[in-house]
Amino acid sequence: MYKNGLSYAGVVSLLLLTHLSMLGIVLVRGNYEEPKDLAMLACAVLGLDLVGIIASLCYRQMTYTLDLMLLGILNMSLIFQSCFGGVHLSVKFLITCVASLISCELGFLLTRNHEWIRHQKKYIYLVIGILILCILLFTGGRSMWITFKGFSIQPSEFIKPCYILICAASIVELHKKIKVTFFYVSPDTLCMLGATLVIFGLQWWCRDLGSLPTFAAVFGCAVVCRFCYPRAKISKSWIAAAAVAGVLVLIAAWKLAPAYVQERLHVDIWADQYGTGYQQCQALIGIARGGWLGMGPGQGSLHNVFAYESDIVFSTICEEWGLLYAGIAVLIVLIMLTTVLMNPPKSYYHATMTAGIVAAFVAQMSLNIFGSCNLIPFTGVTLPFISQGGSSLVTCGFMVGMLKAGQSPLFRHQAAKLREDAAAELPSLPKIPFLQKKDAPKKPSGNAPQRSHTHRNDKNRRGNA
Repeated sequence: MYKNGLSYAGVVSLLLLTHLSMLGIVLVRGNYEEPKDLAMLACAVLGLDLVGIIASLCYRQMTYTLDLMLLGILNMSLIFQSCFGGVHLSVKFLITCVASLISCELGFLLTRNHEWIRHQKKYIYLVIGILILCILLFTGGRSMWITFKGFSIQPSEFIKPCYILICAASIVELHKKIKVTFFYVSPDTLCMLGATLVIFGLQWWCRDLGSLPTFAAVFGCAVVCRFCYPRAKISKSWIAAAAVAGVLVLIAAWKLAPAYVQERLHVDIWADQYGTGYQQCQALIGIARGGWLGMGPGQGSLHNVFAYESDIVFSTICEEWGLLYAGIAVLIVLIMLTTVLMNPPKSYYHATMTAGIVAAFVAQMSLNIFGSCNLIPFTGVTLPFISQGGSSLVTCGFMVGMLKAGQSPLFRHQAAKLREDAAAELPSLPKIPFLQKKDAPKKPSGNAPQRSHTHRNDKNRRGNA
């Protein structure tokens, strides 16, 4: 049994206690017109808890921590989203939560076998190409969103797990090199670098520069894993060259950034409270107004500000629930990301994959929270597991499944089946009694008199004489 950090009963109890306490706060301090609004929300949250707990038992996994923590943070987010502007059940967010849980199991099943998924890299490149073509052909301009009859989807979110997988595959295949002119290069590394340039160029063309740091964090993590790879032979000059190249890229990005990015970098939000700095000013005011315990669920005013449920969701939670509950939600996500450190990864491929996933989540969380707090320029990226957005939630669930695949062995029933198959393939051998019971030395009973060592030694000397 792998380490969980907490027992199964402990995690389940903590999950239910957290959700019941939040529902109790909604009952006492919430802004709802009729009790049925709160009753529908409570039934949805507790019902999803029970279904998730029962479903996790059916899988009989070696660890349940990630599944239960994902269920916990998604239901917390469901309560948050259902209380913005007044207590009501957010059916859309509930559906995306269920889709995220299903996506988690799908991500686990597809990536648990590192040998299989590593050899599917050509199909992963194909998926990335199809997603890029969809963005260029169906977004209707320099945008990342595809809208069809009121339904919106962001294909760039699905590129993230695919990019992490090709980074992991390129690191593992480093030893396979070919000679090009006077140099030996790895084809997988060249393909990964080409995909990186295409993705970065796509983000630049679609003016979605807020997501660039997330992909850059994954790429930087892959570079570090490249240096740490056991078979890697890299001189100090290569490391110095990579560092210099990284600095030059940052300087070029700073100088060549579009006008609207330059404006965000140098704007004084308080000098332009009703213009460019309106969103951040209102976010800061909401955090200050909420304090530690908040104004009460549905009692805030940030729901009147654009992107209150996605880009500045951290500030909206702070205003209605207080900095305490907002910090607890972020802490649960961080704990969920660090649980993979309790157990060693199954392979170096899974280690690189896990490092890339954690880097992507940490970068995206930092951009959202620090942007809402005006510590960095506002980027407009979503907060993982908490912000409204079906594409983001489904992708986050899939990546949590990848995390689980990196540290979890086979399911128990599958491992038992493999042992049975292996035993069935062995030839039946006759039983050979190497040592019969009658030949085995008999131990003296407790009532039998014990011979002394001196008497036994004297008998042996007489026999030798």
